[in-house]
Order: sequence, then C-alpha cells, then structure tokens
Amino acid sequence: MADVREADGYQYLRGSVKSRDQIERPSSSQAFIMADAREFQHITDEQSLEEFCREAAKSRYIGFDTEFVSENCFRPQLCLIQVSTESTFAIIDTMAVKNINVFWKMLCEGNHITIVHAAREEFLFCFRSFGKWPSRLFDVQLAAGLIGYEYPASYGNLVNRTIGKIIDKGETRTDWRQRPLTKSQIAYALEDVVHLWPVYKKLCKSLDKRGRLRWMESEMCDWQQALEETVTKPQWRRVSGTARLKPNQLAIVKELWLWREEEAERRNRSAKRTLADDLIVELARRGTSQQKQIRAIRGFSNRVSANSMDGISTAIEKALQLPPSAHPKKIYSNKSVNLGLLGQFVTTAMNVVCHEQQIASALVGTAQEVRDLAAIKLGLLSNKKQQRLEKGWRAEIVGQLIQRVLAGKVAIRVGDAKSDQPLVMEEIGKV
Repeated sequence: MADVREADGYQYLRGSVKSRDQIERPSSSQAFIMADAREFQHITDEQSLEEFCREAAKSRYIGFDTEFVSENCFRPQLCLIQVSTESTFAIIDTMAVKNINVFWKMLCEGNHITIVHAAREEFLFCFRSFGKWPSRLFDVQLAAGLIGYEYPASYGNLVNRTIGKIIDKGETRTDWRQRPLTKSQIAYALEDVVHLWPVYKKLCKSLDKRGRLRWMESEMCDWQQALEETVTKPQWRRVSGTARLKPNQLAIVKELWLWREEEAERRNRSAKRTLADDLIVELARRGTSQQKQIRAIRGFSNRVSANSMDGISTAIEKALQLPPSAHPKKIYSNKSVNLGLLGQFVTTAMNVVCHEQQIASALVGTAQEVRDLAAIKLGLLSNKKQQRLEKGWRAEIVGQLIQRVLAGKVAIRVGDAKSDQPLVMEEIGKV
C-alpha cells in the first residue's frame, strides 16, 4: 500500500503509476494512482457509486465539480462529476452511471460543508434531480469577491492567488461525452476539486478576519434561492427588450416564453434558438396571431422552424383573449428621464467605497441596479419593492452611501493620482 503524507489539508498517496491503458479503461471498482501521485476512484456503475457515497457521507467536507456539454441543448448534459473528500478523490462517469440520485441525496442530506467554484450549473443539476439544496454550500468564487478579489475570478486565478499553485487548463475545449477518457482529461477534471479545501480554508480565514462570515452565509442563501426560482418560477421577464412594452404586449411575451420552454424541451434544443428574444418582442409589438402577418416579419422564416408556426400563433391568440385584469403588470413606471449620467456618477461612488472596503464591486451590484435605486430615491422611477442594494450586507456597503451621495452629503475628489484608485470620497464639511 502507498505511503500517506499530509499536504494542504489533503492526504496524498505515493505509489506506482498505472499504465495509460489502465487509466483510460478502468474497472468500476478499482482505485488508480495518477502520475502526480494522487489516488482516485473511477466510478462507472451504481453499486460502486452507492459504496462511495456511504463513505463520503462521513466526511466533514465534500468538494465537487462537473463537466457538461451545453451547446444547443435545452439543458446542459452532465458528463462527469469530480469529488474530493478528506480521504479520497473520485470521478463519477455519468455517461455510464445512469441513476446518480444517490449522490445528490448524499450531498443534500449530510451535515458536511459542500465546497464549489462558480457552481450555478452544479446547483441546478442537484436541485432539479433531488429538489433540495446541497448541505452548507460554500462557493469559493463568491467568497473571494467578498474580500476584494476580482469577481468573477476563474478557478485557476483563484487557486494561484490563495495558495500559490498553478493549474493546467489544457482540456477546456474537451467534448466530455466522448469515451474513453484519457489520462490528461482525468487529471484536468480532478484538478478542479483537489484544491477546493485549502482554498476554502484560506478564504474562511480572510472572511473571519474582516467579520464577513455572516455576509457569506447570507449571500449563499440568497444566491441559492434565486437559482431555485429559475426552476420553480417562470422566467419570462428575463426576455430582453421588454422594458417599454405595454401590459397587453407583456401578456404575449409571457405566453410565447411558456410555449418556447415547452417546445425547446421537447426538441432538446436551446430555447433562444427555438425562438429568439428579439422575435418574441417583435411578435408582442405587432400583436397578431395571423400566420401570414407573422411570416412577414423580416428574417422570421429563416430563423424559426416552419413546424413552430401553429404553436406560436396559438400562444399569441391565447394572450390576445386574456382580459386586461389578467395582463402582467409593468415593473417600473418610467418618466422618460435619462438616467445614464446619474448612474455613472453613483456607480463611481460605489466603486470607490468597494475599493476602500476591499470588496468586488461587480459582486455588490450591477450598473442597472445602481441606476434603478438612485432613480427610485429621487422619485424618477416608481417601485415599492425593496431593492437588492437596500438589503443585508449590500445596504451596509452601498445602500446608505447612495442615499448620502444623492443628498449631497458626500464629495468625490482626486486623491493620489498615481494609485490604483485615485478617487477618494469625503463627507461634505470635511473636504
């Protein structure tokens, strides 16, 4: 048996290197030694997966990542799951193991910390499969933004900055559906999880030092809730270009979006290639279910399948039959005020404060969110819903700041022109 040594919170195993053939064509139950002396399990059947999950459930942390293919699919196709625990690493071949619910169950029901990086799709794979959140999820990319690292930071940059290691990203363009997997593909996949624990420890220490562990808990909760809603609630308001549409036109957008989701899933095709957002908006503006008039839209016939015409026409007609009381409400009442310059001014103030507070401004809020909050505070937009920048840790950083800037209580001036942040803010009267 190989020797054991401790490094960065992981146990590495020194042993003989298996041949390339053994790496590319492993049996489901055998553990293999990588060329860099890291042992892992290659799981290709349900029994092996169940055995692995029973052991992994005893761990205090589970790091995981996935490889998937999303080009022109309704939903990404999961091809591989990489896992790290205190005692082992694993590659779960989801092209071979058709039922992996035991893994999602283990991930959700334990009391371990689940460590991930930029895990939007990983969360969605889990939630769609098991209907629950992973246990105590901690996304290192979000954590890094809360202590002033760039956001969003790539995994390679984050690993290098936190623990000083350089990782190989040479398989970025791999088609993960192809089998057998090569030694370099497996090494690449494992690299995405072997450093999660030491990165997690380093980030937690920094968050604790700044008193931001509570912020991280809140951010993870809000982030997962927002992702859950993309599964449980219709997302038709995300169709771009709808801001100036009337309620009766929004009703058409909603019905076309619902039809598009159903049709795209049936055909396993990306939703926007089934019916693009700009076409949905144009159909809503025209407000007709007559197929002849629909076909008259420039480029429509070249971009939309002829087989879709009946479904599109029916969806529009359904919206046209709705009474006004059933029409969606507009979110904003825009008084046609140019918010561009105002937004730039307030965003500059936010960036200055974020630099001072060592937090990534891109994580705090978007330029649109800043413009909206400023306009609402000035009475230029009407929205009674509490804005994201007014809640939780964001309110502590910029919510109150925006109020002071708009009230003329804060000035922005040039400080050290040679520094990476030459602007400084000061309270009026202290300038």
